Amino acid sequence: MANTHIHFTRRSSGAAAVAALLAACGGGSGDGAVPVACESITTETLKLPGIKVSSSTSVPEKSDGSATENYPAHCKVTGTLNERTGMDGKPYAIGYEVRMPKTWNGKFLYQGGEGTDGVLAPALGKLWNTDSNALRQGYAVVSSDGGHATGQADATFGLDPQARSDYGYNAVGSVTPAAKQIVKLAYGRAPERSYFLGCSNGGRGAMVAASRFADQFDGLVAGNPGYDLPKAAVQQIWDTQQFMQAAGPGQLPKDAFPQATMDFVGSRILAKCDALDGAEDGIVQNRTACQAAFDFARDVPACTGGATSNCLPTAQKNALQKVFDGVKNSVGQSLYTNFPWDPGVAGENWRFWKLEAAPIAPLPFNTLIGAGAVGYIFTSPPDAPSLADAGLGYQLRFSMDTDAPKIFGRSNVFKESALEFMNPPDPQLAALKSRAGKLIVYHGTADPVFSAHRSVEWYQALASSDANAGSYARLFLVPGMNHCSGGPATDRFNMLAALERWVEQGQAPDKIIASVNPADPDVRLRNWPAKRTRPLCPYPQQATLIAGAQDLESADSFVCK
Repeated sequence: MANTHIHFTRRSSGAAAVAALLAACGGGSGDGAVPVACESITTETLKLPGIKVSSSTSVPEKSDGSATENYPAHCKVTGTLNERTGMDGKPYAIGYEVRMPKTWNGKFLYQGGEGTDGVLAPALGKLWNTDSNALRQGYAVVSSDGGHATGQADATFGLDPQARSDYGYNAVGSVTPAAKQIVKLAYGRAPERSYFLGCSNGGRGAMVAASRFADQFDGLVAGNPGYDLPKAAVQQIWDTQQFMQAAGPGQLPKDAFPQATMDFVGSRILAKCDALDGAEDGIVQNRTACQAAFDFARDVPACTGGATSNCLPTAQKNALQKVFDGVKNSVGQSLYTNFPWDPGVAGENWRFWKLEAAPIAPLPFNTLIGAGAVGYIFTSPPDAPSLADAGLGYQLRFSMDTDAPKIFGRSNVFKESALEFMNPPDPQLAALKSRAGKLIVYHGTADPVFSAHRSVEWYQALASSDANAGSYARLFLVPGMNHCSGGPATDRFNMLAALERWVEQGQAPDKIIASVNPADPDVRLRNWPAKRTRPLCPYPQQATLIAGAQDLESADSFVCK
Protein backbone atom coordinates (compact mmCIF):
# COMPACT_ATOMS: atom_id res chain seq x y z
CA MET A 1 0.00 0.00 0.00
CA ALA A 2 1.56 3.25 -1.11
CA ASN A 3 1.96 6.09 1.34
CA THR A 4 0.39 9.48 0.62
CA HIS A 5 1.86 12.79 1.74
CA ILE A 6 -0.30 15.62 3.00
CA HIS A 7 0.45 19.25 2.27
CA PHE A 8 1.26 21.56 5.18
CA THR A 9 1.52 24.93 3.41
CA ARG A 10 -1.41 27.23 2.80
CA ARG A 11 -2.65 27.29 -0.77
CA SER A 12 -2.92 30.67 -2.47
CA SER A 13 -6.41 30.08 -3.80
CA GLY A 14 -9.50 28.50 -2.24
CA ALA A 15 -10.82 27.62 -5.70
CA ALA A 16 -8.55 24.60 -5.93
CA ALA A 17 -9.77 23.40 -2.56
CA VAL A 18 -13.39 23.64 -3.61
CA ALA A 19 -12.63 21.86 -6.88
CA ALA A 20 -10.81 19.13 -4.99
CA LEU A 21 -13.79 18.60 -2.70
CA LEU A 22 -16.21 18.34 -5.59
CA ALA A 23 -13.94 15.83 -7.31
CA ALA A 24 -13.41 13.87 -4.09
CA CYS A 25 -17.13 13.54 -3.47
CA GLY A 26 -17.59 11.70 -6.73
CA GLY A 27 -15.08 8.87 -6.70
CA GLY A 28 -13.09 6.27 -4.84
CA SER A 29 -9.49 6.01 -3.75
CA GLY A 30 -8.14 6.35 -7.24
CA ASP A 31 -10.16 9.36 -8.40
CA GLY A 32 -7.10 11.63 -8.69
CA ALA A 33 -8.54 14.57 -6.73
CA VAL A 34 -6.14 17.35 -5.76
CA PRO A 35 -5.14 17.22 -2.05
CA VAL A 36 -6.06 20.28 -0.02
CA ALA A 37 -3.59 22.02 2.28
CA CYS A 38 -4.25 21.48 5.97
CA GLU A 39 -5.17 25.08 6.82
CA SER A 40 -7.48 25.22 3.80
CA ILE A 41 -9.79 22.58 5.26
CA THR A 42 -12.70 24.72 6.41
CA THR A 43 -16.45 24.57 6.74
CA GLU A 44 -16.67 26.25 3.34
CA THR A 45 -14.32 23.86 1.54
CA LEU A 46 -15.80 20.79 3.20
CA LYS A 47 -19.34 21.85 2.26
CA LEU A 48 -21.21 19.10 4.11
CA PRO A 49 -24.56 19.92 5.74
CA GLY A 50 -24.58 20.18 9.52
CA ILE A 51 -20.79 19.96 9.84
CA LYS A 52 -18.55 22.75 11.05
CA VAL A 53 -14.77 22.97 11.03
CA SER A 54 -13.55 24.94 14.03
CA SER A 55 -9.83 24.74 13.30
CA SER A 56 -7.33 23.15 10.92
CA THR A 57 -3.78 23.22 12.17
CA SER A 58 -0.45 21.75 11.08
CA VAL A 59 1.11 20.03 14.11
CA PRO A 60 4.86 19.34 14.21
CA GLU A 61 6.34 16.00 15.20
CA LYS A 62 6.51 15.17 18.93
CA SER A 63 9.28 12.83 20.05
CA ASP A 64 10.07 13.85 23.62
CA GLY A 65 7.19 12.12 25.40
CA SER A 66 6.14 8.55 26.09
CA ALA A 67 5.85 6.02 23.30
CA THR A 68 2.07 6.20 23.43
CA GLU A 69 1.99 10.03 23.32
CA ASN A 70 4.57 10.78 20.62
CA TYR A 71 3.36 11.41 17.09
CA PRO A 72 4.55 12.40 13.61
CA ALA A 73 3.90 15.70 11.89
CA HIS A 74 0.22 15.83 11.03
CA CYS A 75 -2.83 17.93 10.25
CA LYS A 76 -5.38 18.30 13.06
CA VAL A 77 -8.95 19.22 12.20
CA THR A 78 -11.56 19.83 14.91
CA GLY A 79 -15.20 20.76 14.66
CA THR A 80 -18.79 19.85 15.43
CA LEU A 81 -21.76 18.11 13.86
CA ASN A 82 -25.46 18.77 14.36
CA GLU A 83 -25.39 21.73 16.74
CA ARG A 84 -28.70 22.05 18.57
CA THR A 85 -30.41 22.98 21.82
CA GLY A 86 -31.51 20.02 23.89
CA MET A 87 -34.88 19.58 25.57
CA ASP A 88 -33.06 20.40 28.81
CA GLY A 89 -32.20 23.83 27.37
CA LYS A 90 -28.47 23.11 27.08
CA PRO A 91 -26.40 23.41 23.87
CA TYR A 92 -25.37 20.13 22.26
CA ALA A 93 -23.25 19.05 19.32
CA ILE A 94 -21.15 16.06 18.36
CA GLY A 95 -17.55 17.16 18.72
CA TYR A 96 -14.90 15.52 16.56
CA GLU A 97 -11.16 15.60 15.99
CA VAL A 98 -9.38 14.20 12.93
CA ARG A 99 -5.60 13.83 12.80
CA MET A 100 -3.92 13.00 9.50
CA PRO A 101 -0.19 12.20 9.35
CA LYS A 102 2.01 13.81 6.76
CA THR A 103 2.91 10.32 5.53
CA TRP A 104 -0.31 8.34 5.33
CA ASN A 105 -0.65 4.57 5.06
CA GLY A 106 -4.03 4.86 3.32
CA LYS A 107 -5.98 3.63 6.36
CA PHE A 108 -8.59 5.13 8.69
CA LEU A 109 -9.17 4.38 12.39
CA TYR A 110 -12.08 5.36 14.62
CA GLN A 111 -10.80 5.70 18.20
CA GLY A 112 -13.47 4.43 20.59
CA GLY A 113 -14.52 6.59 23.53
CA GLU A 114 -14.31 5.85 27.23
CA GLY A 115 -16.69 5.97 30.18
CA THR A 116 -19.61 8.25 29.46
CA ASP A 117 -17.56 10.22 26.92
CA GLY A 118 -18.06 13.99 27.33
CA VAL A 119 -14.49 14.90 26.39
CA LEU A 120 -12.76 15.12 23.03
CA ALA A 121 -9.76 12.84 23.50
CA PRO A 122 -6.72 13.50 21.28
CA ALA A 123 -7.16 11.45 18.12
CA LEU A 124 -3.82 9.68 18.40
CA GLY A 125 -5.35 6.27 17.82
CA LYS A 126 -4.91 4.81 21.29
CA LEU A 127 -3.79 1.21 20.84
CA TRP A 128 -4.71 -0.43 24.11
CA ASN A 129 -2.19 -2.95 25.45
CA THR A 130 0.67 -1.66 23.28
CA ASP A 131 3.35 1.02 23.53
CA SER A 132 2.39 2.85 20.37
CA ASN A 133 -0.51 4.63 18.71
CA ALA A 134 -2.14 4.42 15.31
CA LEU A 135 -1.11 7.93 14.24
CA ARG A 136 2.54 6.90 14.56
CA GLN A 137 1.77 3.91 12.34
CA GLY A 138 0.47 6.15 9.58
CA TYR A 139 -3.26 5.98 10.24
CA ALA A 140 -5.68 8.89 9.83
CA VAL A 141 -7.55 8.87 13.15
CA VAL A 142 -10.83 10.34 14.37
CA SER A 143 -12.19 10.69 17.90
CA SER A 144 -15.49 12.07 19.21
CA ASP A 145 -16.95 13.37 22.46
CA GLY A 146 -20.04 11.20 22.05
CA GLY A 147 -22.36 14.14 21.42
CA HIS A 148 -21.92 16.07 24.66
CA ALA A 149 -19.08 18.20 26.00
CA THR A 150 -20.06 17.91 29.65
CA GLY A 151 -16.93 16.15 30.90
CA GLN A 152 -16.56 12.54 32.02
CA ALA A 153 -17.82 13.13 35.56
CA ASP A 154 -21.15 14.67 34.44
CA ALA A 155 -23.90 12.29 33.37
CA THR A 156 -26.68 14.88 33.28
CA PHE A 157 -26.69 14.83 29.47
CA GLY A 158 -28.97 11.82 29.96
CA LEU A 159 -31.83 14.27 30.55
CA ASP A 160 -31.86 14.81 26.78
CA PRO A 161 -33.07 11.82 24.70
CA GLN A 162 -31.05 12.74 21.58
CA ALA A 163 -27.88 13.04 23.69
CA ARG A 164 -28.54 9.50 24.92
CA SER A 165 -28.81 8.22 21.35
CA ASP A 166 -25.70 10.12 20.29
CA TYR A 167 -23.76 8.59 23.16
CA GLY A 168 -25.06 5.09 22.50
CA TYR A 169 -24.52 4.92 18.74
CA ASN A 170 -25.34 8.01 16.67
CA ALA A 171 -22.06 9.87 17.25
CA VAL A 172 -20.15 7.00 15.63
CA GLY A 173 -22.66 6.76 12.80
CA SER A 174 -22.48 10.51 12.11
CA VAL A 175 -18.79 11.20 12.64
CA THR A 176 -17.38 8.28 10.64
CA PRO A 177 -18.58 9.28 7.13
CA ALA A 178 -17.89 12.95 7.83
CA ALA A 179 -14.34 12.20 8.98
CA LYS A 180 -13.74 10.10 5.89
CA GLN A 181 -14.74 13.08 3.74
CA ILE A 182 -12.21 15.22 5.60
CA VAL A 183 -9.55 12.58 4.99
CA LYS A 184 -10.51 12.43 1.32
CA LEU A 185 -10.29 16.21 1.05
CA ALA A 186 -6.85 16.27 2.66
CA TYR A 187 -5.24 13.46 0.69
CA GLY A 188 -7.21 13.57 -2.54
CA ARG A 189 -8.41 9.99 -2.08
CA ALA A 190 -10.57 7.99 0.27
CA PRO A 191 -9.21 5.50 2.81
CA GLU A 192 -8.50 2.06 1.42
CA ARG A 193 -9.22 0.36 4.75
CA SER A 194 -11.27 1.48 7.74
CA TYR A 195 -10.94 0.15 11.28
CA PHE A 196 -12.42 0.76 14.74
CA LEU A 197 -10.61 0.07 18.01
CA GLY A 198 -11.74 0.70 21.56
CA CYS A 199 -11.84 -0.74 25.06
CA SER A 200 -14.48 -0.61 27.80
CA ASN A 201 -17.26 1.65 26.51
CA GLY A 202 -15.15 1.95 23.37
CA GLY A 203 -15.24 -1.84 23.11
CA ARG A 204 -19.01 -1.69 23.39
CA GLY A 205 -18.92 0.99 20.68
CA ALA A 206 -16.98 -1.36 18.42
CA MET A 207 -19.60 -4.08 18.83
CA VAL A 208 -22.39 -1.57 18.17
CA ALA A 209 -20.58 -0.30 15.08
CA ALA A 210 -20.10 -3.87 13.84
CA SER A 211 -23.88 -4.23 14.04
CA ARG A 212 -25.23 -0.79 13.06
CA PHE A 213 -22.49 0.56 10.78
CA ALA A 214 -20.84 -2.51 9.28
CA ASP A 215 -20.75 -0.76 5.90
CA GLN A 216 -18.28 1.78 7.31
CA PHE A 217 -15.63 -0.61 8.65
CA ASP A 218 -13.50 -3.45 7.33
CA GLY A 219 -12.51 -4.61 10.81
CA LEU A 220 -13.11 -3.79 14.46
CA VAL A 221 -11.44 -4.54 17.80
CA ALA A 222 -13.64 -4.60 20.91
CA GLY A 223 -11.66 -4.75 24.15
CA ASN A 224 -13.38 -5.64 27.46
CA PRO A 225 -16.66 -4.53 25.89
CA GLY A 226 -19.50 -3.15 27.97
CA TYR A 227 -22.09 -5.43 26.41
CA ASP A 228 -25.33 -4.90 28.39
CA LEU A 229 -23.64 -1.85 29.92
CA PRO A 230 -26.83 -0.61 31.67
CA LYS A 231 -27.10 -3.99 33.40
CA ALA A 232 -23.42 -3.80 34.36
CA ALA A 233 -24.06 -0.35 35.86
CA VAL A 234 -26.85 -1.86 37.98
CA GLN A 235 -24.32 -4.53 38.99
CA GLN A 236 -22.02 -1.76 40.23
CA ILE A 237 -24.80 -0.45 42.45
CA TRP A 238 -25.36 -4.00 43.71
CA ASP A 239 -21.64 -4.24 44.48
CA THR A 240 -21.77 -1.05 46.49
CA GLN A 241 -24.74 -2.33 48.49
CA GLN A 242 -23.00 -5.63 49.31
CA PHE A 243 -19.66 -4.06 50.18
CA MET A 244 -21.28 -1.44 52.43
CA GLN A 245 -23.18 -4.13 54.33
CA ALA A 246 -19.83 -5.75 55.10
CA ALA A 247 -18.22 -2.45 56.14
CA GLY A 248 -18.04 -1.43 59.77
CA PRO A 249 -19.01 1.97 61.23
CA GLY A 250 -17.19 4.73 59.37
CA GLN A 251 -15.71 2.27 56.88
CA LEU A 252 -15.82 2.30 53.12
CA PRO A 253 -15.51 -0.81 50.95
CA LYS A 254 -11.78 -0.29 50.49
CA ASP A 255 -11.41 -0.37 54.29
CA ALA A 256 -13.55 -3.48 54.73
CA PHE A 257 -11.62 -5.30 52.01
CA PRO A 258 -7.93 -4.40 52.45
CA GLN A 259 -5.38 -5.57 49.91
CA ALA A 260 -4.34 -8.45 52.17
CA THR A 261 -7.87 -9.82 51.99
CA MET A 262 -7.94 -9.83 48.21
CA ASP A 263 -4.42 -11.29 48.09
CA PHE A 264 -5.66 -14.14 50.27
CA VAL A 265 -8.66 -14.81 48.00
CA GLY A 266 -6.38 -14.75 44.95
CA SER A 267 -4.00 -17.22 46.58
CA ARG A 268 -6.86 -19.63 47.32
CA ILE A 269 -7.96 -19.52 43.67
CA LEU A 270 -4.39 -20.24 42.56
CA ALA A 271 -4.12 -23.14 44.98
CA LYS A 272 -7.05 -24.84 43.24
CA CYS A 273 -6.55 -23.74 39.67
CA ASP A 274 -2.94 -22.81 38.85
CA ALA A 275 -1.85 -26.29 37.73
CA LEU A 276 -4.96 -27.05 35.66
CA ASP A 277 -3.26 -25.84 32.47
CA GLY A 278 -0.16 -27.93 33.18
CA ALA A 279 1.99 -25.08 34.49
CA GLU A 280 2.19 -23.68 38.01
CA ASP A 281 3.09 -20.14 37.02
CA GLY A 282 0.61 -17.81 38.73
CA ILE A 283 -1.69 -17.71 35.68
CA VAL A 284 -4.96 -19.63 35.42
CA GLN A 285 -5.33 -20.34 31.71
CA ASN A 286 -7.91 -23.10 32.07
CA ARG A 287 -10.79 -20.85 33.08
CA THR A 288 -13.45 -23.51 32.50
CA ALA A 289 -11.86 -26.10 34.75
CA CYS A 290 -11.13 -23.48 37.39
CA GLN A 291 -14.78 -22.46 37.74
CA ALA A 292 -15.60 -26.11 38.43
CA ALA A 293 -12.64 -26.77 40.72
CA PHE A 294 -12.82 -23.68 42.90
CA ASP A 295 -15.64 -23.39 45.41
CA PHE A 296 -15.55 -20.09 47.28
CA ALA A 297 -17.72 -21.34 50.14
CA ARG A 298 -15.52 -24.39 50.66
CA ASP A 299 -12.05 -23.17 49.67
CA VAL A 300 -11.98 -19.82 51.50
CA PRO A 301 -12.37 -20.52 55.24
CA ALA A 302 -14.62 -18.27 57.30
CA CYS A 303 -13.29 -16.63 60.47
CA THR A 304 -15.11 -16.80 63.75
CA GLY A 305 -13.47 -13.53 64.80
CA GLY A 306 -11.61 -10.90 62.84
CA ALA A 307 -9.79 -11.38 59.58
CA THR A 308 -6.55 -13.33 59.58
CA SER A 309 -4.13 -14.45 56.90
CA ASN A 310 -5.96 -17.80 56.72
CA CYS A 311 -9.65 -16.90 56.75
CA LEU A 312 -12.25 -14.29 55.82
CA PRO A 313 -14.88 -12.82 58.18
CA THR A 314 -18.39 -14.06 57.42
CA ALA A 315 -19.71 -10.61 56.41
CA GLN A 316 -16.90 -10.07 53.90
CA LYS A 317 -17.23 -13.59 52.58
CA ASN A 318 -20.98 -13.25 52.06
CA ALA A 319 -20.52 -9.92 50.27
CA LEU A 320 -17.90 -11.28 47.85
CA GLN A 321 -20.02 -14.35 47.10
CA LYS A 322 -23.00 -12.16 46.19
CA VAL A 323 -20.86 -9.85 44.04
CA PHE A 324 -19.37 -12.72 42.04
CA ASP A 325 -22.75 -14.44 41.70
CA GLY A 326 -24.05 -11.32 39.97
CA VAL A 327 -26.89 -8.95 40.83
CA LYS A 328 -30.26 -10.51 41.64
CA ASN A 329 -33.67 -9.22 42.65
CA SER A 330 -35.57 -10.31 45.74
CA VAL A 331 -36.90 -13.50 44.09
CA GLY A 332 -33.45 -14.57 42.94
CA GLN A 333 -33.82 -13.57 39.28
CA SER A 334 -30.44 -12.77 37.70
CA LEU A 335 -30.18 -9.20 36.39
CA TYR A 336 -26.63 -9.53 35.02
CA THR A 337 -24.28 -12.44 34.55
CA ASN A 338 -21.83 -13.76 37.15
CA PHE A 339 -18.08 -13.10 37.28
CA PRO A 340 -15.35 -15.74 36.88
CA TRP A 341 -13.17 -16.53 39.85
CA ASP A 342 -9.64 -15.52 38.84
CA PRO A 343 -6.45 -14.66 40.77
CA GLY A 344 -6.63 -11.23 39.13
CA VAL A 345 -8.98 -10.24 41.98
CA ALA A 346 -5.76 -9.25 43.77
CA GLY A 347 -4.83 -6.77 41.05
CA GLU A 348 -4.60 -3.01 41.60
CA ASN A 349 -6.96 -2.33 38.70
CA TRP A 350 -9.56 -4.73 40.14
CA ARG A 351 -9.31 -3.00 43.46
CA PHE A 352 -9.70 0.47 41.96
CA TRP A 353 -12.88 -0.29 40.02
CA LYS A 354 -14.57 -2.61 42.49
CA LEU A 355 -13.67 -1.08 45.84
CA GLU A 356 -12.47 2.48 45.35
CA ALA A 357 -14.04 4.12 42.31
CA ALA A 358 -17.63 2.93 42.45
CA PRO A 359 -18.93 3.77 45.91
CA ILE A 360 -17.91 7.29 46.89
CA ALA A 361 -16.16 10.62 46.21
CA PRO A 362 -13.71 12.23 45.75
CA LEU A 363 -12.85 9.99 42.79
CA PRO A 364 -14.86 11.19 39.78
CA PHE A 365 -15.57 7.81 38.25
CA ASN A 366 -18.22 6.90 40.81
CA THR A 367 -20.79 9.00 38.96
CA LEU A 368 -20.02 7.12 35.75
CA ILE A 369 -20.61 3.56 36.86
CA GLY A 370 -23.06 4.03 39.70
CA ALA A 371 -25.64 6.64 40.50
CA GLY A 372 -24.97 9.07 37.67
CA ALA A 373 -25.01 6.58 34.79
CA VAL A 374 -28.04 4.67 36.02
CA GLY A 375 -30.08 7.61 37.29
CA TYR A 376 -29.47 10.04 34.45
CA ILE A 377 -28.62 7.97 31.36
CA PHE A 378 -30.03 4.45 31.72
CA THR A 379 -33.33 5.03 33.54
CA SER A 380 -36.39 6.07 31.52
CA PRO A 381 -37.62 8.58 32.40
CA PRO A 382 -34.50 9.77 34.27
CA ASP A 383 -34.42 9.51 38.05
CA ALA A 384 -32.10 12.56 38.24
CA PRO A 385 -30.50 11.50 41.53
CA SER A 386 -28.84 13.87 43.92
CA LEU A 387 -25.09 13.49 43.66
CA ALA A 388 -24.33 15.54 46.76
CA ASP A 389 -22.73 12.47 48.34
CA ALA A 390 -21.34 11.20 45.02
CA GLY A 391 -24.54 9.20 44.67
CA LEU A 392 -23.82 6.88 47.60
CA GLY A 393 -27.26 7.43 49.11
CA TYR A 394 -28.93 6.85 45.75
CA GLN A 395 -27.08 3.57 45.35
CA LEU A 396 -27.95 2.34 48.84
CA ARG A 397 -31.66 3.17 48.33
CA PHE A 398 -31.75 1.64 44.84
CA SER A 399 -34.23 -1.25 44.56
CA MET A 400 -33.39 -4.23 42.39
CA ASP A 401 -37.14 -4.95 42.23
CA THR A 402 -38.57 -1.55 41.29
CA ASP A 403 -35.64 0.60 40.09
CA ALA A 404 -33.53 -1.87 38.09
CA PRO A 405 -36.33 -2.64 35.56
CA LYS A 406 -36.33 1.02 34.50
CA ILE A 407 -33.35 0.36 32.23
CA PHE A 408 -35.92 -1.36 29.97
CA GLY A 409 -38.29 1.59 30.20
CA ARG A 410 -39.54 3.93 27.48
CA SER A 411 -41.82 6.95 27.42
CA ASN A 412 -43.32 9.37 24.91
CA VAL A 413 -40.15 11.45 25.26
CA PHE A 414 -37.56 8.73 25.82
CA LYS A 415 -38.56 6.39 23.02
CA GLU A 416 -35.50 4.10 23.23
CA SER A 417 -34.75 2.06 26.30
CA ALA A 418 -31.19 2.03 27.63
CA LEU A 419 -30.63 -1.50 26.33
CA GLU A 420 -31.83 -0.40 22.88
CA PHE A 421 -29.52 2.58 22.46
CA MET A 422 -26.53 0.96 24.16
CA ASN A 423 -26.51 -2.58 22.73
CA PRO A 424 -25.99 -3.89 19.18
CA PRO A 425 -29.41 -4.27 17.53
CA ASP A 426 -28.13 -7.36 15.67
CA PRO A 427 -25.70 -9.35 17.82
CA GLN A 428 -25.59 -11.94 15.02
CA LEU A 429 -23.65 -9.44 12.84
CA ALA A 430 -25.41 -10.31 9.59
CA ALA A 431 -24.29 -7.12 7.81
CA LEU A 432 -20.65 -7.52 8.89
CA LYS A 433 -20.64 -11.13 7.72
CA SER A 434 -22.18 -10.26 4.36
CA ARG A 435 -19.45 -7.74 3.56
CA ALA A 436 -16.65 -10.03 4.82
CA GLY A 437 -15.80 -7.68 7.70
CA LYS A 438 -13.94 -8.97 10.77
CA LEU A 439 -14.42 -8.49 14.52
CA ILE A 440 -11.94 -9.34 17.28
CA VAL A 441 -13.23 -9.22 20.84
CA TYR A 442 -10.88 -9.65 23.79
CA HIS A 443 -11.72 -9.65 27.48
CA GLY A 444 -9.72 -9.94 30.68
CA THR A 445 -11.03 -12.78 32.85
CA ALA A 446 -10.53 -10.66 35.99
CA ASP A 447 -12.38 -7.60 34.66
CA PRO A 448 -14.16 -6.05 37.66
CA VAL A 449 -16.44 -3.78 35.57
CA PHE A 450 -17.81 -5.91 32.74
CA SER A 451 -17.85 -9.65 33.32
CA ALA A 452 -15.88 -11.73 30.81
CA HIS A 453 -18.70 -14.24 31.06
CA ARG A 454 -20.99 -11.78 29.22
CA SER A 455 -18.60 -11.79 26.25
CA VAL A 456 -18.49 -15.59 26.44
CA GLU A 457 -22.30 -15.74 26.44
CA TRP A 458 -22.45 -13.44 23.41
CA TYR A 459 -19.97 -15.55 21.46
CA GLN A 460 -21.63 -18.81 22.43
CA ALA A 461 -24.93 -17.48 21.08
CA LEU A 462 -23.25 -16.33 17.87
CA ALA A 463 -21.49 -19.66 17.33
CA SER A 464 -24.61 -21.67 18.11
CA SER A 465 -26.53 -19.82 15.40
CA ASP A 466 -23.69 -19.94 12.85
CA ALA A 467 -21.16 -22.75 12.69
CA ASN A 468 -18.91 -20.46 10.63
CA ALA A 469 -18.89 -17.60 13.15
CA GLY A 470 -15.12 -17.96 13.53
CA SER A 471 -14.67 -16.84 9.94
CA TYR A 472 -15.67 -13.27 10.84
CA ALA A 473 -15.68 -12.96 14.66
CA ARG A 474 -13.31 -14.30 17.31
CA LEU A 475 -13.12 -13.91 21.08
CA PHE A 476 -9.85 -13.97 23.03
CA LEU A 477 -9.89 -14.23 26.83
CA VAL A 478 -6.88 -12.79 28.68
CA PRO A 479 -6.23 -14.73 31.91
CA GLY A 480 -5.69 -12.55 34.98
CA MET A 481 -6.21 -9.24 33.17
CA ASN A 482 -8.36 -6.62 34.84
CA HIS A 483 -10.32 -3.84 33.08
CA CYS A 484 -8.58 -3.30 29.71
CA SER A 485 -5.15 -3.83 31.30
CA GLY A 486 -3.40 -4.57 34.57
CA GLY A 487 -3.54 -7.49 36.95
CA PRO A 488 -1.24 -10.52 37.14
CA ALA A 489 -1.42 -11.09 33.40
CA THR A 490 0.33 -11.04 30.05
CA ASP A 491 -1.55 -7.91 29.04
CA ARG A 492 0.72 -6.55 26.26
CA PHE A 493 -0.51 -7.54 22.79
CA ASN A 494 -1.32 -5.94 19.45
CA MET A 495 -4.86 -6.73 18.38
CA LEU A 496 -4.85 -4.17 15.58
CA ALA A 497 -1.91 -5.91 13.88
CA ALA A 498 -3.77 -9.23 14.12
CA LEU A 499 -6.89 -7.62 12.68
CA GLU A 500 -4.92 -6.12 9.78
CA ARG A 501 -3.49 -9.53 8.88
CA TRP A 502 -6.98 -11.03 8.99
CA VAL A 503 -8.60 -8.30 6.87
CA GLU A 504 -5.79 -7.59 4.43
CA GLN A 505 -4.05 -10.96 4.10
CA GLY A 506 -6.76 -13.42 5.04
CA GLN A 507 -4.76 -14.74 8.02
CA ALA A 508 -7.32 -15.53 10.71
CA PRO A 509 -5.76 -15.26 14.20
CA ASP A 510 -5.33 -18.77 15.62
CA LYS A 511 -3.32 -17.34 18.51
CA ILE A 512 -2.03 -13.94 19.60
CA ILE A 513 1.21 -13.68 21.53
CA ALA A 514 1.00 -11.63 24.72
CA SER A 515 3.76 -10.50 27.05
CA VAL A 516 3.98 -8.97 30.50
CA ASN A 517 4.32 -5.30 31.30
CA PRO A 518 7.41 -5.22 33.55
CA ALA A 519 6.38 -1.81 34.90
CA ASP A 520 3.04 -3.09 36.20
CA PRO A 521 3.13 -3.39 40.00
CA ASP A 522 1.13 -6.62 39.83
CA VAL A 523 3.93 -8.13 37.73
CA ARG A 524 6.79 -6.72 39.84
CA LEU A 525 5.18 -7.86 43.06
CA ARG A 526 5.12 -11.45 41.81
CA ASN A 527 8.69 -11.30 40.43
CA TRP A 528 7.62 -12.47 37.00
CA PRO A 529 10.42 -12.36 34.41
CA ALA A 530 10.13 -9.47 31.96
CA LYS A 531 10.47 -11.96 29.08
CA ARG A 532 7.34 -13.96 29.98
CA THR A 533 4.99 -14.56 27.03
CA ARG A 534 1.79 -16.56 26.58
CA PRO A 535 -0.50 -17.36 23.66
CA LEU A 536 -4.00 -15.91 23.78
CA CYS A 537 -6.34 -18.46 22.23
CA PRO A 538 -9.56 -18.02 20.25
CA TYR A 539 -12.51 -19.13 22.35
CA PRO A 540 -13.30 -21.88 23.26
CA GLN A 541 -9.64 -22.95 23.04
CA GLN A 542 -7.39 -22.45 26.06
CA ALA A 543 -3.61 -22.43 26.41
CA THR A 544 -2.13 -25.67 27.78
CA LEU A 545 1.48 -26.55 28.53
CA ILE A 546 2.98 -28.87 25.92
CA ALA A 547 4.02 -32.19 27.44
CA GLY A 548 7.72 -32.12 28.21
CA ALA A 549 8.12 -28.37 27.70
CA GLN A 550 10.62 -26.89 30.16
CA ASP A 551 10.55 -23.13 29.53
CA LEU A 552 7.57 -21.81 31.45
CA GLU A 553 8.32 -18.25 30.35
CA SER A 554 7.85 -18.84 26.61
CA ALA A 555 4.61 -18.87 24.65
CA ASP A 556 6.19 -21.58 22.50
CA SER A 557 5.80 -23.99 25.41
CA PHE A 558 2.01 -23.76 25.23
CA VAL A 559 -0.56 -24.84 22.67
CA CYS A 560 -4.12 -23.65 22.08
CA LYS A 561 -6.59 -26.49 22.29
